[in-house]
Amino acid sequence: MKSVLLSLGLAVVSAASAAAPKGPPNIVFIFSDDHAYQAISAYGDERRLLATPNIDRIAKGGMRFDRCLVTNSICGPSRATILTGKYSHLNGFMNNSNSLFDGSQVTLPKVLRQSGYQTALVGKWHLGSDPTGFDFWQILPGQGVYYNPPMIRQGERIQVKGYVTDIITDVSLDWLKNRDKSKPFLLMSQHKAPHREWAPALRHLGSDGDRVYAEPPTLFDDYANRGIAVRDQDMSIEKTMTPKDVKFEAPPQLDPEQRKVWDAYYEPRNAKFRAANPQGKDLVRWRYQRYMHDYLMTVRAVDESVGRVLDYLEKEGLADNTIVVYSSDQGFFLGEHGWFDKRWIFEESLRMPLLVRWPGVTKPGSATADLVSNVDFAQTLLDAAGARAPADMQGRSFVPILRGQRPADWRSAFYYQYFEYPAPHRVRPHYGVVTDRYKLVRYYGTGEDYWELYDRQQDTLEMRSVYGQPAYAEATRQLEADLARLRRELKVPDVIPPHWLGGRNPNAKGPDNAKNPGKAKAKAKAP
Repeated sequence: MKSVLLSLGLAVVSAASAAAPKGPPNIVFIFSDDHAYQAISAYGDERRLLATPNIDRIAKGGMRFDRCLVTNSICGPSRATILTGKYSHLNGFMNNSNSLFDGSQVTLPKVLRQSGYQTALVGKWHLGSDPTGFDFWQILPGQGVYYNPPMIRQGERIQVKGYVTDIITDVSLDWLKNRDKSKPFLLMSQHKAPHREWAPALRHLGSDGDRVYAEPPTLFDDYANRGIAVRDQDMSIEKTMTPKDVKFEAPPQLDPEQRKVWDAYYEPRNAKFRAANPQGKDLVRWRYQRYMHDYLMTVRAVDESVGRVLDYLEKEGLADNTIVVYSSDQGFFLGEHGWFDKRWIFEESLRMPLLVRWPGVTKPGSATADLVSNVDFAQTLLDAAGARAPADMQGRSFVPILRGQRPADWRSAFYYQYFEYPAPHRVRPHYGVVTDRYKLVRYYGTGEDYWELYDRQQDTLEMRSVYGQPAYAEATRQLEADLARLRRELKVPDVIPPHWLGGRNPNAKGPDNAKNPGKAKAKAKAP
C-alpha cells in the first residue's frame, strides 16, 4: 500500500513539475491607441457598444483593472511613461507637439534585455526618435496611416500593402515564429487603431448592419457648473469634426480596388445624408452614429488581431508561461460631454483599459478597483520577470495585486498633469489629485487660474464642480494636502517652461516629430 501511495505521490509531483512554468515568463504587451474602456465588452458599458470576445479572453483568464489611470492623457507622453516608469516632467516627453523622446534613458526593454530577454517592438511608436532597447523594431513613422502604410524597419523605410492592424499583427507573429527560442521574450505589439480618423478595415464596413447606437446621457452637455476650460475646448462632435472624420473624404492611400469598396459603402450613405440635410441636434446625432460605426469597426479588427496572437501562444505551448497585457495609451470620449479625443482628468479620458493574464499567478476572471497607472507598468513587468527596477522609476509594482494580495499601503491618491495647449483641441493645462471618490483639479498657465472639485460618488457623470461649497471643506483640505505631498514626492516643478505646453522646442529635432504646432491650423468642418 505504501508503495502504491509513494508511486501516486511521485506521479503527482512529476505531473506538477512538468506543468510548472520553466524560467522567467514571456511578456506580450498588446497596446492600442485611443481605445476607450467603454468599447471593451469585458467592462460592461451600459450602451453595449461592441462585443470584443478575444480581448475578453484576457479578462476571463486573468484580471480586469477598473481604475487604471494615465499620468498625462495623450499618446506620446503615455508611451514615454510606460517605457521609463516616470512622469512626463522627468522623462522629458510632455506633449505630442514638440517633444522628442530621449532614447538614452533607462527603459523597460533595456533592463529586460540586460536580464536575458529578447525584445521586439512592432507598430505605432510616436515618440519622434528611433526606438532603443529592442533587438527588432518595425514602426509606423509619426502617426501612421490605416491603409498601405509606410513603415520603418530597423531604420529602413519600406511600404507595406494592406490594413495597418492586420500588418502589425502579421509582423508580430512573424517575429514570434522566428525569434531566438532559447530566450524569454518581450513583444510590444502596438496598434494605430482606433486613433482618429477611425478608418475601418474594408471587410468591416457595414458589419454592424447600420445599427443605431445608444447615445451617452451627456451627448448634449451644456457645460454649466464648470469653468471656462470645459466651455472653451475644441474637441466636440458638434464643432470640431472634419470631412475626413465623417468620411466625406476618402484616405488618399487607398489603391483603386480599395477605393471601390470604400465608395460602395460610404457614398450611398453620404448621398442620403445630403438629401436629409440634418441640422442642429440631428446633425450631431448623425455624426455620432457615423463616429461610432467607424471607431468600433476599427476596434473589431484589433480584437481579431488579439485573437490571432492568443491562438498562436496556445498552439505553440507558450500560453502557460506568458504574461499577456492588453491596454491603450489612455481613455477616450465616445460622445460623453459631446466630445471625442482625450486629454482631460475626466474619467473617460483618465481611465485606461488594462487586462492582464498571468497563468498560475493571477486568478482567472478577477477584477480590482485599486488605483494603478501606466507609470507602474515598467516596474510591474520587471518585477514579474525577476529583474531589478531602476531606483528612479516613480511607479510601483502591482504584482502583489495580480497575486490577489493588495498591499496595505497601496496608493489612495493619484497625481495627474496635462500640458499641451493651445493646439490641438484647446484643452487648458491642468493638474490634480484623484481618489476613489474625488477629483481636485487646478487649471493654470493660460490666464485663467482656478480650481474645480468633482464628487464621483454623487456625480458619476462629472457634470458639476462643488469646489468652494462648505459641505466639501474638509474633503478639499485633505485633497489639497495629498496634492502638495504628491507634487513633492514626484518632484514636479512649480514653474512650467512655456515649451512644455507646445510651440517651438529647440531640443526636438526628430525626423518624424511635429514642427511648430503651437499655431492652430485652419481646418475644414464636417458636413
